[in-house]
Amino acid sequence: MNQPLRPYGLIILLLTCVVTFAKAQQNPQDTIGKQKIDVDHADLFEYQQKDTTIIQKLNGNVELRQDSVFMYCDTAIIINSIDLTAQGNVIIQQGDSVNIFSDSLVYNGDTKIADLFGDVILVNGNQRLFTNKLRYDLNTKIATYQEGATLTNDSTQLTSKRGYYYVDQQAAFFKDSVVVVDPQFSLRSDTLEFDVESKTVFFLGPTLISSDSSKIYCEAGFYDTENKLAEFQENAQYVKGEQIAEAEIIRYDGSSNIYTLEGNARFEENDRKAFADSIEYDEKNDKTTLIGNASYKDEQQNIKADEIVYDAKKEIYSTRGRSVISDPPQILEADQVDYSEEKGLGIAIGNVVWRDTSANLTIRCGTADYNRKTNYLKASGGERGRPLLISEVDEDFLFMAADTLLSIKEDSLAADSVRVLLAYNDVRVFKSNLQAIADSLSYASADSIFRFFYNPIVWSDTSQFYADTIDMEMTQEKLNKINLLNDAFIINSPDEVFFNQVKGKNIYASFQDNELRKMDVQGNAESVYYAIDEKGAYVGVNETICSDMILLFGNNQVEQIKFLAQPQATMHPMKQVDHEVLKIKGFNWEIKLRPMNIDALFEERPKRSRKRMKAMPGKGRKSKRPANSPNTRKREESKQKKK
Repeated sequence: MNQPLRPYGLIILLLTCVVTFAKAQQNPQDTIGKQKIDVDHADLFEYQQKDTTIIQKLNGNVELRQDSVFMYCDTAIIINSIDLTAQGNVIIQQGDSVNIFSDSLVYNGDTKIADLFGDVILVNGNQRLFTNKLRYDLNTKIATYQEGATLTNDSTQLTSKRGYYYVDQQAAFFKDSVVVVDPQFSLRSDTLEFDVESKTVFFLGPTLISSDSSKIYCEAGFYDTENKLAEFQENAQYVKGEQIAEAEIIRYDGSSNIYTLEGNARFEENDRKAFADSIEYDEKNDKTTLIGNASYKDEQQNIKADEIVYDAKKEIYSTRGRSVISDPPQILEADQVDYSEEKGLGIAIGNVVWRDTSANLTIRCGTADYNRKTNYLKASGGERGRPLLISEVDEDFLFMAADTLLSIKEDSLAADSVRVLLAYNDVRVFKSNLQAIADSLSYASADSIFRFFYNPIVWSDTSQFYADTIDMEMTQEKLNKINLLNDAFIINSPDEVFFNQVKGKNIYASFQDNELRKMDVQGNAESVYYAIDEKGAYVGVNETICSDMILLFGNNQVEQIKFLAQPQATMHPMKQVDHEVLKIKGFNWEIKLRPMNIDALFEERPKRSRKRMKAMPGKGRKSKRPANSPNTRKREESKQKKK
């Protein structure tokens, strides 16, 4: 038996007929070239037509479709199968990955532009975009918002007032009050782009990135959040505690914790400042590398080089390329330097120049070992195989070369420390008005005394000084005294034909304005002096022996001699004496050894004619000293005493 037709069944049947009729009556011109919105389902359906306008009202579990795009809602109104207004639990599905949820929707099927309102959520794979108002273009798959939105991607969250989300490219463009929050950092920016697939943030305006301990500012660049790689450009700055860094480009590798600053790079921390074309900082190993026009400065020193590497953990720094290390009053230049703060030792190699501005000393050499803490320096080698010392003396320069030079600073009772200079093996000195050679030498800034050891010879003007040890005292950078200690001998010869001679145990010579003024001979004094008249002609030879004597000079000529303690003197006529015989034992005129210019400090030195005359008495003499000679009488008296 047939069941009676229920009222609601009748209503649905009538609606179906109306829809069918409406479709049949629709003006075909209204939908030509347009892709209309199809209704797949609705619990309730209402159809209205006014002239050429057809209105469809749908209610309850509404399912719509336009080509491959599906839309769902609670209620909907469709005008001419093109314009859609939907309310309640709105969903747009496009393809397999894009889903958009909202409270309401206004959609134009012709332009395929959807305006979504309420709690809008765009889901694209793992990405979710949250906003209250969103425009979505189904043709280009670009979502736009103007009133704020939040994009999430796994653990990264990004918010901004305005933005564009490119579904196909999985990229987003954000503008105005941009904030990114990540477990590793937080970011604030004016404008940026986010590549969702690669998880890379591109900075397109002023941007500040903050982590637990550091901040980075830039106005362009990118940050790959997945691989922790970043590049910050345009006014890039980095701050961490007391550390400040600036460069044209700052790069960061989070996997290795290495920061690289390129272009006008600057790094500061407390009193430490570093500048270079590029700076690399290894945070794990606390190692800093400065490359190109590198400069490093702290409280104690200022370092400049082509490249500087500082290992803070090991307290080691090294330089490459022409390097200048200023540690006042000391300045060191070299082609490369390696120094250990812990050990206090360093080595400088290649065209080394060391200066002590307080002592007016400069050393040039090939290699220098030094200790910054103890102010120790050992110099060897050089451009011509030997280190060279240069000292400013009396508005002139003193040059000294040796196989090895040592500079040491010692503490003293005075406020300032004392500079001690040592030179050994083949020491040679050149100054315009003074020259010297010795086996070794010492100099102390406390008393300004140069001390020459082991067969030293000093030349000044027409005089030659030699003894076992020679002390040369400087006062206010001028030659003040020359002290000849033990077996002292002075020879003076303006013409290198006749030789004035003074010998004694010790001789103390005083200078004034770099000219010899007084000579004090103490112990076993002997002299041979050629007297001259007012016209400068020789008038005779004065030969004297005594215990002590004092000689006074003027214009490098003997003006007066004072003989002390029973002097014995003889005046010999110039033509009645063998001048060779008058040469006192120990006489040795070594003019060939005298360094007459700077080059002579490095050239192969001529051999001495003999080591010392005292070691070879009488050798080579063919004639006898005159019988009345004081030296002859002295030897005879000595023989009688022995008998």
